[in-house]
Amino acid sequence: MSSKANGWTLLFDLDGTLVESAPDLVGTLNAVLGTDDLPPLPLERGRHLIGHGARALLRRGYEAAGAPLAAEALDARFALFLDLYVGRIADLTRPYPGCVAALTALKDEGFTLAVATNKRTDLSVALLDALEMTGLFACVLGPDRVSARKPDAAHLIEALAACGGDRGHALMVGDSSLDAGAARAAGLPFVAVGFGYADVAIPAMAPWAVLDHYDGFPALVRRCANETEQGLALAGSPG
Repeated sequence: MSSKANGWTLLFDLDGTLVESAPDLVGTLNAVLGTDDLPPLPLERGRHLIGHGARALLRRGYEAAGAPLAAEALDARFALFLDLYVGRIADLTRPYPGCVAALTALKDEGFTLAVATNKRTDLSVALLDALEMTGLFACVLGPDRVSARKPDAAHLIEALAACGGDRGHALMVGDSSLDAGAARAAGLPFVAVGFGYADVAIPAMAPWAVLDHYDGFPALVRRCANETEQGLALAGSPG
């Protein structure tokens, strides 16, 4: 384990950050819309509805189709969505290019990796299992495993606690304002990916850095560790 990696935790969002899951999520949404004789949403329109969890995806999908759902109707469609999604969870979903190699290199170097997602934990683990990625992560925490979901800081703070990390040696990687807001509230550097399902323009998230391809991620992480160590050294220096 390198000295820079020692004690460092890297937190990741899942959909739109680690994996391109829109084809399966939007495909499942469209299957549910079809049961109500509603037209499917184009993939490019539906992908920007992702990021707030499956129930929110359904609600927003029906609103986009011009047929908002009452709460009791949403519950029934949500159950159907889950049944359909589990059966196709990784039909078309794939890790982003370079993701697995970059994360494997960082884990081998001694960094702790964890997932903090608004996707339910069982679905998150099922997806990571199907993609043979689960072993990369010390813990996976969906909204059902924390006291408050992103953008609340509690999601990230509790994820760090679950895998033995601390806020002074951690960063958050994500694609949405929810990820940015949680990182800001928790006092963590935020890395915005440029290829996800951003719900606002990336500059509006005020990221510490923007990641356009995972090939550059290990160098970016080491830079963050270096800058943090220098800051701690300056803070602790005499005079």
